[in-house]
Amino acid sequence: MNDKLLVETAVLAGEIMLISGAEIFRVEDTIDHILRKAGRNTAEAIVFSTGIFASLNDPSIEAITVARRVTVRNTNLNRVYLVNDVSRKLCADLMTVEEAFERLKEIRKTVQFHKRLKDMGFMGVAVFFTLLLGGNARDCVAAAVTGAVLAVAMEISQKIRLNDFCANAFCAFLIALTTLFLERWGLPGIKSDIIIIGAIMPLVPGVIFTTAIRDTLNGDYASGTARIVEAVVIALAVAAGVGAGMGLYQWLAGGYFIW
Repeated sequence: MNDKLLVETAVLAGEIMLISGAEIFRVEDTIDHILRKAGRNTAEAIVFSTGIFASLNDPSIEAITVARRVTVRNTNLNRVYLVNDVSRKLCADLMTVEEAFERLKEIRKTVQFHKRLKDMGFMGVAVFFTLLLGGNARDCVAAAVTGAVLAVAMEISQKIRLNDFCANAFCAFLIALTTLFLERWGLPGIKSDIIIIGAIMPLVPGVIFTTAIRDTLNGDYASGTARIVEAVVIALAVAAGVGAGMGLYQWLAGGYFIW
């Protein structure tokens, strides 16, 4: 067995899972299972929220250590499932290391949903949360427009490579500004408060916060704390963006504010 390729396979599996929002203990467990396939005396994996360290050692070989920094994160539980499936097949000898490595490279490039379908999802989330909060048909129409603006704002943020704080603040800013302008000039009488709340739901870091709590309860205090801070920063960015949008609207409208 190619030990170097096995370590690279384990680290790639962990990298994909960490990027996709998996808990630290799950990432470490997956890497450990793959490394143990080598049958060496020492097989260790240390995972943080921003990096992975994996090592394989034995008196009969030269130590192999791989470090991988992870800077991009998003929530994609489908990729976590696919990597787990590859790990189980590899450990059960249903797949060779070479096949597992190639399959992981495919998973890393996998796009589960087409971009336009994601855009429709943003609109749907805004509409259904507006309904949940007591909105009527006019509110839902406004929410759909606001959701479309959110989709465009996220695309712009990705193209100009804004960091997470600025991207979330920018999206929330446009959500608030669009909703308030619709309330005054497009669809008078709509409930702008619940429309804004419904539209910002795709930006709320619920999965990140849940993962942070699970990491903390599993004893990964550094990663748990880091992810809690990440969730707080995102929440602050959304709040700042909405506040800035309201403030700009009030200034442009000459102090006239509708609620």
